[in-house]
Amino acid sequence: MNGLHPGAILRLTVLAIGTLVLLPMQLVALRLGPRHGLGLPLLYHRFGCACLGVRRRVRGTPPPAGEGALIVANHVSWLDISVIGAERRLCFVAKSEVAGWPVFGLLAKLQRTLFIDRSRKTATAGVTAEMGRRISDGQSVVLFAEGTTGDGTRTLPLRSALLGAAHEALGRNGGDGDITIYPLAITYTGFHGMAGGRVERSALAWYGDMELAPHLKAMLDAGAIDVELAWGEPIRMGHRTSRKEATRLAERAIRAARRETITGRPGAPDQRHLDGADVA
Repeated sequence: MNGLHPGAILRLTVLAIGTLVLLPMQLVALRLGPRHGLGLPLLYHRFGCACLGVRRRVRGTPPPAGEGALIVANHVSWLDISVIGAERRLCFVAKSEVAGWPVFGLLAKLQRTLFIDRSRKTATAGVTAEMGRRISDGQSVVLFAEGTTGDGTRTLPLRSALLGAAHEALGRNGGDGDITIYPLAITYTGFHGMAGGRVERSALAWYGDMELAPHLKAMLDAGAIDVELAWGEPIRMGHRTSRKEATRLAERAIRAARRETITGRPGAPDQRHLDGADVA
């Protein structure tokens, strides 16, 4: 990370010190039981956003506080974790490889992330059962249903398998057979209050085989980063709405919310639906 300007070095140093201070506190909180250790990640992500210069704007209505929720979001960057985590107490579902990442893997474990090995169907059953238990217990679980990060200019097709598995898990936990899905659209809109186009949104994304260090340097050099979180209408999946239909509705809601964020026009027509892009 050579070539960082002094201001970026200072912000990165403050973030590192804050991480070292809060880390042992979170370890102690987790030892107290599964209901503990939810508040510190919220504080940490807000602190992280401040250090990295991330300015969040929220539109729409989030799930009620204290109500278990399955939040289905698009995925653009590693920064999404702090952007969403700064809004409320929650946990994430991540691919099993994340657990082995330096630093990020440890931080994910400290937030009680559910790691899923998609190559082992038997492992998936255990993870979804835990998802169901946490949602029934009044906790919020975030699922990046695209299965990977996008390039910041489009929403990839959502996968319905995990949504269906979470629904089944809730049924086994004594629920009424229905689960409420809360669509959430993440859009990085630009820098320093200036709206960006496709090039700027793509530059803020982390996808494909991009290396982390250069991307982090670019984020620090950018200064203020603007991002909008847009909540869609809740979707009730269960007896009347199948998992495939619920997935389709969630994907449509996320695409519509992103188009509105980018164009500023509610209900803007989807001109690029066939190629997967959300807007020009």
